[in-house]
Amino acid sequence: MTVGSHVKGCFSSIKSAEASLEILANKTQSIEAQQAFKQAEQLMTEIKDDLQKQVVFLTQEEPTYK
Repeated sequence: MTVGSHVKGCFSSIKSAEASLEILANKTQSIEAQQAFKQAEQLMTEIKDDLQKQVVFLTQEEPTYK
């Protein structure tokens, strides 16, 4: 398994966590909990964006990853 495939798997996991946090934020009635979930979701979005850049870079660098 290449580094690129590991990063892509991590990217998928982060996307899933981001979606779960969004669902939790929408379902909870506590304002404090909503804010906490939304902050965590924003952090996941930042991480996801960084990982997406790495996936693109590694796709170009690792011929076996394609």
